[in-house]
Amino acid sequence: MRYIAHRMRRLRATPYAIAVGCAAGVFAAFTPFLGLHFILAGLIAWIARGSIIAAALGTFFGNPLTFPLIWFGSYKLGAWMLGMKGNIKNIDLSGGIFDKSEQIWPLLKPMTVGGIPLGIVAAAIAYFIAKKASEAYREKRRLRQQRGVGPQQPAQA
Repeated sequence: MRYIAHRMRRLRATPYAIAVGCAAGVFAAFTPFLGLHFILAGLIAWIARGSIIAAALGTFFGNPLTFPLIWFGSYKLGAWMLGMKGNIKNIDLSGGIFDKSEQIWPLLKPMTVGGIPLGIVAAAIAYFIAKKASEAYREKRRLRQQRGVGPQQPAQA
């Protein structure tokens, strides 16, 4: 997490672009489309004129610690929104998702539907946190450079 925060601070983009990119990445992490999170986040960031690098970093919100919570929450919310009972016991993916594609849709549909509102809420929170953090870092850096404490500029030849 410290590495990602460090990389976000060092991005050369406006606070808006960084915040939008981060929010796009967090939103993408709430979709059940593993393997497509980077592409989806980059596309959303590009459309919203955000930082694509910040979007890629934002997708790390979805990780082995958070995915179980995201998947459970999105499935339950989606099943509720679709009026489904939300009983996962009937789904058997032991043969693989490509062998039993008819089995994946009852799982994927509620996760997609439930992931959208959860992703929007999480993206909005990430946007405001990333924007405030980026603005604060830029101000701190500006003040440090005014005092002459910042990185030394190379000598002009």
